[in-house]
Amino acid sequence: MSDRYASFVQTGAGRALVKRLGLPDPPRLRRHTPGDPLVPGPVLLGSATGGRLAEPAGSILTAAGVELVDPATADGRFAALVYDASGVTDSTGLRQLYDFFHPQARSLLPSGRVIVLGTPPAECGSPREATAQRALEGLTRSIGKEFGRGVTAQLVYVTRDGDAGTPVSLESTLRFLLSGRSAYVSGQVVRIGAGTAVAPADWDRPLDGQVVLVTGAARGIGAALATVLARDGARVVALDVPAAGDELATVANDIGGSAVQLDLTAPDAPTRLAEHLASRHGRVDVVVHNAGITRDKTLGRMDADRWDSVIDVNLSSQERINDVLLERDLIPVGGRIVSVSSIAGIAGNRGQTNYATSKAGVIGLVDSLSPVLRERGISLNAVAPGFIETRLTARIPLTIREAGRRMNSMSQGGLPVDVAETIGWLSWPATGAVTGNVVRVCGQSLLGA
Repeated sequence: MSDRYASFVQTGAGRALVKRLGLPDPPRLRRHTPGDPLVPGPVLLGSATGGRLAEPAGSILTAAGVELVDPATADGRFAALVYDASGVTDSTGLRQLYDFFHPQARSLLPSGRVIVLGTPPAECGSPREATAQRALEGLTRSIGKEFGRGVTAQLVYVTRDGDAGTPVSLESTLRFLLSGRSAYVSGQVVRIGAGTAVAPADWDRPLDGQVVLVTGAARGIGAALATVLARDGARVVALDVPAAGDELATVANDIGGSAVQLDLTAPDAPTRLAEHLASRHGRVDVVVHNAGITRDKTLGRMDADRWDSVIDVNLSSQERINDVLLERDLIPVGGRIVSVSSIAGIAGNRGQTNYATSKAGVIGLVDSLSPVLRERGISLNAVAPGFIETRLTARIPLTIREAGRRMNSMSQGGLPVDVAETIGWLSWPATGAVTGNVVRVCGQSLLGA
């Protein structure tokens, strides 16, 4: 569904009206197109005294063809500002971030990127250091709301106790956050730990040769997912209910994938799915749990069937599928599981107690199961979409729909491709050391944490 207001403000009359009345001003976002350079201009790279991440980050970006500029000679406009804050060991050291960002606050190009690198507070050597590192979240989230013009801001905590997978996942994360793939992701905290991660032979096809299962693939976000993952080199197994068979077949045919018609709530669904994957592919490298439904009513008016069906599809079916695939060792070392949660699972939503409960449960699944899977070399993460332009959101009453679109730092709804690109990044073999994360794809919504 088109956003007529966002289109109007790009016209001369629209821009004049926005400026005069102080109305929301949704910018044009830089989204990924195959063949694009990583960034459309130079990157300013700075570091606090004693920082440990500027050197590896600089090497990664230089190898990726990015022009790096030293803060001492900074002049002009930049596509991104990257700052290594890992050397900040107490609150007085936070002044170094002000000294770096203050003179550059207006130097970013439209849809520019801000990335701050730090140390996980739990790994800090003293309470003062942990305090200073935790303070970085307030900085990046505020920058995301202040800089405007499609600029995004993220905080990336990188473990001190990494292994060979840590620098690979740092590169993967920097490539995602700097590129147009992350257009609708802002104000997020990404944690990179130890884990199994392998750099691709070609970063334009980071999923080459990978077998990827996408549930709920017939339409909307699921169809965008299948398309993006296939574009990135994956062999996509697209799954949806039999009633969506025609749409599912179209998606699978368009991407050169395969289609599986299956009701995930059927008692034998996990076994049938496991047998299909084993016989056709011998494994599944990535499982994307996208299938979901809504059955909205306020809790006092909700019948038990509405409650049960939403919990079953959105949460319990994920648990059952994971159990069978893991029990049969169909997800190999280096495998990834990505679940779709929702901002409703973080902030709640009136009339959606069943849906919000299921999506909060998905976050609980990530929190509880990711440490277990880490021991098996498998990563588990979730994405939490905010207001995304789909057929479902098009049915929302106008005033509520407009509020959903404007109440974020981008002043617009996201697109299914924004969710797909984020899940794609979490699916890359190179991102294996990123696990236990919940990444919001919400344009930095004003709702929730």
